[in-house]
Amino acid sequence: MSDATALEQADAMIEKAWGCPIDVLETLAVRRPVEDPLLRSAMHIRSSLVVSNNAVAVHQDRLHALTRPGHVPACYDLERITNSAVDLRVAQTESRTALQAISHVIEAREAVVTADRAPSPSLAQAAVARSAHAPRALGQPPDQPAPSATVGTTVALPGPRR
Repeated sequence: MSDATALEQADAMIEKAWGCPIDVLETLAVRRPVEDPLLRSAMHIRSSLVVSNNAVAVHQDRLHALTRPGHVPACYDLERITNSAVDLRVAQTESRTALQAISHVIEAREAVVTADRAPSPSLAQAAVARSAHAPRALGQPPDQPAPSATVGTTVALPGPRR
């Protein structure tokens, strides 16, 4: 995939993460932005990637035209060559940055999907065990279940007074 442009790489990553073609995802991101804000973010970053990808192509073409085989550049061409090379490097860096941002959005989506899954049985058993040890509220009959314990609460134990 080294020959693929940053845009093609981004499209492949997005399509793999959401399991739909890009044109369908573009429509979903515009019509229902609230339902999947991470998709909207990925598609927004992709739109900036389209611009920088086009800039890379333009600067590459300009640089190739200025440095074509058999062409001896004039003295005024040297500055144009240098500027085109710098502009190409900037556009490539912008493309890589956008591609990296899309990968971070996809990682965030995967983290959200993983967090939304049900807790493992051992975690559920531990939570039940902790709730059985929770102190009963005053006046609560023993046959009613105890309220769930909250994290960080302290219980004052009676002790010797000084």
